Amino acid sequence: MDFNNIFQPWVLNWLIIPLFIFLARLMDVTLGTMRIVFVSRGLKYMAPLVGFFEVLIWLLAIRQILQNLNNVACYLAYAGGFALGNIIGIHIEKKMALGRLLIRIITRKEALDLVPYLRAQGYGVTCLEAEGATGKVNVIYMIIRRQDQERISCIIKRFNPKAFFTIEDVRIVSEGVFPFRSPRFAVGVGKRGRNLRKGK
Repeated sequence: MDFNNIFQPWVLNWLIIPLFIFLARLMDVTLGTMRIVFVSRGLKYMAPLVGFFEVLIWLLAIRQILQNLNNVACYLAYAGGFALGNIIGIHIEKKMALGRLLIRIITRKEALDLVPYLRAQGYGVTCLEAEGATGKVNVIYMIIRRQDQERISCIIKRFNPKAFFTIEDVRIVSEGVFPFRSPRFAVGVGKRGRNLRKGK
């Protein structure tokens, strides 16, 4: 894009071009963060589509940098757009909350209240007895939607504030039980949860 015939030289060099570079870098880094998320979630159509626009915008930004190598404002705008783009990309990724998570809970306290409550909420829960460093413990496994992470964390802390739990990303889930969310997913779904197990 050629701005030379539109703005005064000082406005062009110290405001318009740096602002253009900043916004372009902001958008391409944000898209890059989303593309990485789509790749990790196995969304094979969304990842290349986002990648196309990511690279296109980056080329526009780098072209202006190469044409203004002596302009410090362009360098600062490029770096600032990169930094803020990462923050916005992470924020968008959290809002989208794509994918599934594995929660592993280890508690010395009896899980007689926690497990029935989680099941009543529609979650699939597997509970095992195990031996820990300090004695017998209960190990609880759950596969949940990413968007339910905060809710489950609050439930665990409410029933057992001292429980130890870990949360891991799960790329592929072949089956599971999840809480009912919306009437548009109501086909073959009961009130308590949605069972993804085929043939059963």
